[in-house]
Amino acid sequence: MERFSRLMPNLKKWLEKYPALAAIGNTPLIRINLFEKECPGVSIFAKCEFANPGGSLKDRPVRHMLLAALESGELAKGKTILDSSSGNAGIAYAAIGAMLGFPVEIVLPGNASVERKKRIQAHGAKIIETDPVKGYDEAIRVCHQRHQADPKKYFLPDQYKNANNWHAHFETTAAEILKQVPETITHFVSGVGTGGTITGCGRRLKEAGKDVQIVLADAEEFPGIEGLKSLGPGNIIPEIFDQTLVDQKIAVGIEPAAEICRKLALKGLFVGQSSGAYLHVAYQVAKKIKKGCIVTLLNDIGERYFSTRLWD
Repeated sequence: MERFSRLMPNLKKWLEKYPALAAIGNTPLIRINLFEKECPGVSIFAKCEFANPGGSLKDRPVRHMLLAALESGELAKGKTILDSSSGNAGIAYAAIGAMLGFPVEIVLPGNASVERKKRIQAHGAKIIETDPVKGYDEAIRVCHQRHQADPKKYFLPDQYKNANNWHAHFETTAAEILKQVPETITHFVSGVGTGGTITGCGRRLKEAGKDVQIVLADAEEFPGIEGLKSLGPGNIIPEIFDQTLVDQKIAVGIEPAAEICRKLALKGLFVGQSSGAYLHVAYQVAKKIKKGCIVTLLNDIGERYFSTRLWD
């Protein structure tokens, strides 16, 4: 059962009350020309999600989840917003929580980049760090323990289970893609963090054209790619991730993802690791199909990774 109903019919009301929220979404779509010489018959387009005010794609689902909770009354005065994050959703919660006037606590793996931590704290949110050796799933467990210990204090959106996560992408991200892409889309490339993007966009794009292939950028287990979740044996699979939508999986590691990020930087686009991973996978698809139109996302901004090895 879906946790909340869709919010979009009431979005105008909330944007009038909290005007800063209107800065989220309606991001530019650009053509990526890295692979044109090798794959002249394939067009690759990407949504510039780093243009959101929080610097990432996560602004969309976090806005949707929090406004839906305000609509239902589950988020009310006196509550503290609590969730786990690898970083970008934490920033979105901190920023949007500040816009709405709610305190925020984020459970974050200790190895999250310094830039992410500083941005979260800049918005007044509190960080609870978990042991990075135990992986991101440890942050999820600690978050739920914290909520269970004091359920009256916290509102836990639980981005891994909350249907408004994927609804946000169904109703905004994918809808924008369908309006902006000037060609017939043959492939959509995305990974899984919470599963919201690939589920919401996948459902909307397949509704619009059943022949669209949904390609999963399957992140390696270790050292991993920030923002993407390994789906290997023993790992928590997000409840909202609809695996039936995936037509093919292509594995990607940190090094090829970083290489694409550096190539994009030399073209003037400064993005993070998951964006590089998506474009690496798009390139693998392009080499196979020879002709088509691939759409993907540039999830966040490159400045978020200065303290990592990405730009060494």
